[in-house]
Amino acid sequence: MEQTFIMIKPDGVQRGLVGEVISRFEKKGFLLKGLKLLTVERAFAEKHYADLSAKPFFSGLVDYIVSGPVVAMIWEGKGVVLTGRKIIGATNPLASEPGTIRGDFAIDIGRNVIHGSDSVDSATKEIALWFSEGSVNWQSSVHPWVYES
Repeated sequence: MEQTFIMIKPDGVQRGLVGEVISRFEKKGFLLKGLKLLTVERAFAEKHYADLSAKPFFSGLVDYIVSGPVVAMIWEGKGVVLTGRKIIGATNPLASEPGTIRGDFAIDIGRNVIHGSDSVDSATKEIALWFSEGSVNWQSSVHPWVYES
């Protein structure tokens, strides 16, 4: 089953949006497979955002991510990467549709509440980085009909 990495950024945690984000993914039918609350070290943030290191906003982005606790999660389900991106909304909150997390809660691109993997490959890399001890082997009490076509 497909997995994705979702991170609630410091502004989302500070504003008390953790439950709202989890609720939206659960209501869609996705399974929460791993979750941790942590404060990110600078070197780790730089590694996570290494693909953006040449961008002029890189330093500010790293400063932002290390400014407070984040919630890192693994979500699982059919098409979770693409659907997760739709639930999250456009990177620029001003371009995000109402009903998306960013469309409903974010105002500024520099404080846009949430990060989500943009492909299955990036999800695999991000999960391996953030959950290096391995994905949680969690048994759900959810009935199998959730995944029936």
